[in-house]
Amino acid sequence: MEAYLVGGAVRDQIMGFESKDRDWVVVGATAKKMLKLGFKQVGKNFPVFLHPSTREEYALARAERKTSKGYHGFEFDSHCQITLQQDLQRRDLTMNAMAMDCQGNLIDPFSGQRDIKEKLIRHVSAAFKEDPVRVLRVARFAARYAGKGYRVAADTQEMMVDMVDNGEVDALVAERVWQEMHASFQEKHCAVFFRELRNCGALEKILPEIDALFGVPQTEKYHPEIDTGIHILMCLDAADQLTDNPMNLFAVLLHDLGKALTPISELPSHRGHEKRGLKPIKQLCERLNVPSQYRSFALKVCEFHLHCHRIGQLKATTVMRLLEKLDGFRKPELIGGFALCCLADKRGRCGHEQENHDQVNLLLEYHRAALAVDGGKVANQVRQQASAGNNMGSKITGAKIKAAIRKQRIETIAQVIAKGKLQTAFCPCLS
Repeated sequence: MEAYLVGGAVRDQIMGFESKDRDWVVVGATAKKMLKLGFKQVGKNFPVFLHPSTREEYALARAERKTSKGYHGFEFDSHCQITLQQDLQRRDLTMNAMAMDCQGNLIDPFSGQRDIKEKLIRHVSAAFKEDPVRVLRVARFAARYAGKGYRVAADTQEMMVDMVDNGEVDALVAERVWQEMHASFQEKHCAVFFRELRNCGALEKILPEIDALFGVPQTEKYHPEIDTGIHILMCLDAADQLTDNPMNLFAVLLHDLGKALTPISELPSHRGHEKRGLKPIKQLCERLNVPSQYRSFALKVCEFHLHCHRIGQLKATTVMRLLEKLDGFRKPELIGGFALCCLADKRGRCGHEQENHDQVNLLLEYHRAALAVDGGKVANQVRQQASAGNNMGSKITGAKIKAAIRKQRIETIAQVIAKGKLQTAFCPCLS
């Protein structure tokens, strides 16, 4: 019975990164023996155990056999005669198929260390094409290491294309698609995830609403990059520099879905795309079982991002309605996220990557001013007015107090507008 450190911990050590988790493979053991040693079994489909003191995961070495399409279409063999090399061979990428013994000696039967040196993301064996989740994982690893100069190996790229063509990717379940996509938002170059999926044809299968944006022209005056799909990827690049909140990045990804539905006769203009985009967002979120808070925020960004771009032209009452629709008083943190998404939209254009957006600052200033209104003070004033003179018998209701607070907020926003401290030139709606 021997234990080997495997997977990400070994990979990160070779790359010079600090690893958060350490996983182990045990060769020559049985589940009965692991339990006798005090390990606690947690795996259902195959034996995985928690170490009694470190709580690190120890899995019995295993081999696998493909039985049907999809992520669950495998049979596993964890017999005590399974070798370390057999276990490593079933893994997805060579950089993940290395092990280290207790003396620190590297076991690298598939040249993972060489591929790391050459900055290649490469599959281990032909078994790669049996698991469609690996297409998503390659795209995510490409996003993770894009800033380090890594690229997907040509033969791996070809295998991913084959997996799309033979329908293996069609077997992906919604939960795994969302899981990998959500994880990609936590990488520093998440746009690469979607670019790689498109390169192999998987984006059309998995996220057709996003794939449909590529090739859709925009007005060159406002969008020098012209192609809407390219604009979305540039927006994600810009957003990566502004936020690490996956909910914000998800909203940026979807904010222009309506442009794929613009009638051909109206191109390259996209008037009304903010309304047309709501339906495909709902469809995508329902299909992938996206969490409700992500769905709600993405819909808000889609519907109202043009309001931010032209907020300098809005009246105080209109600004107030916008803040209310964005839920800016019940959940004030959403305004900051919305502003970041709008700034990413502004910067996601060729030649405008570092551009500031005065309208974003103006939105935030309006929001700060409205939030500063003392609701308790306004409520007391309403009560005092009602108890004086002819209003002695007036009934004080929550609706009256709420209306008075809203009125005060509108007046405060109007004062900011009147001061003109943040008056800026008109910003086009970026249609």
